[in-house]
Amino acid sequence: MELQQLRYVIAVAEEASFTRAAARCFVVQSALSHQVKALEKELGVTLFARTSRRVALTAAGSAFLPAARVSLEAAERAAADAAAATGQVRGRLTVGVIPTVTAVDVPAALGTFHRTHPQVRIALQVAGSDELESSIAHGDVDVGLLGLPENREPRGVAWRHLRSDRLVAVLSREHALAEHREVRLSDLAQETFVDFPAGTPGRTQSDLAFATAGINRDVAFEAMATDLMIDLIRQNLAVTLLPSRYAPDDLALSAIPVTDGPSRAEYVAWSNFNPSPAARAFLDTINCPDRCSATLNNAPDVGAAVHFRALS
Repeated sequence: MELQQLRYVIAVAEEASFTRAAARCFVVQSALSHQVKALEKELGVTLFARTSRRVALTAAGSAFLPAARVSLEAAERAAADAAAATGQVRGRLTVGVIPTVTAVDVPAALGTFHRTHPQVRIALQVAGSDELESSIAHGDVDVGLLGLPENREPRGVAWRHLRSDRLVAVLSREHALAEHREVRLSDLAQETFVDFPAGTPGRTQSDLAFATAGINRDVAFEAMATDLMIDLIRQNLAVTLLPSRYAPDDLALSAIPVTDGPSRAEYVAWSNFNPSPAARAFLDTINCPDRCSATLNNAPDVGAAVHFRALS
């Protein structure tokens, strides 16, 4: 059994096609098919059910796939660790970010990291903070940039506080409140809101603030994509609360301080169980503003402490 055979099996399973798997692995289809068949012969089982129009895992293939992934990941980690011992950083890095990250200039951080460690393959994942926490704990994301309500620390991961920020009301310039210098939550009680999906940390901070104030608000639109939220606000269909540093500088919009509004804390988080050399190197990029000042947006309240929490 060879690692390349495992790569081919995983590619066929994920693509549900020998043709697409071959293209993904940069190999001719006949060579990929030959290697898969050779592995099936060695194992004495059929991993894929094949027809001229369809490819699907057999029961044996479904049983084989999880361990194949673990074995391939372990081999890649072993190679990365060996290279790291000689000062080289290789392997993969998956960075997860919330849609409204502001404490870190992500493109600048990745640029600094890539120039220093060009042999690391980088993947980006955009998701909510709760999903990223889970992905980090399960090893699917190496480093995450989270945004949480001020009184809610990251769970099940190692973390460092980066910055806290007050939320502001974002309105269309056509809105009746657009020229106000500040508003209270009660001023927004009758408004139609667009917000993140219910139950997500990005939504929770606003829900808690309105609930504490005894105000029921109407969230008629839900979206994870902030550009869609902003487009709805431009059309004067809704308003929302966003971190002040994220609120767009747009002549069609107005960002107004909310005197009794909520705050949002941003964190960098990573696995507290044996982070990879690439993850450690990326954390160094974020955590060393003296060497990479472009990565941190000059946040004066970046904490120096690193916090560890046992996996829940």
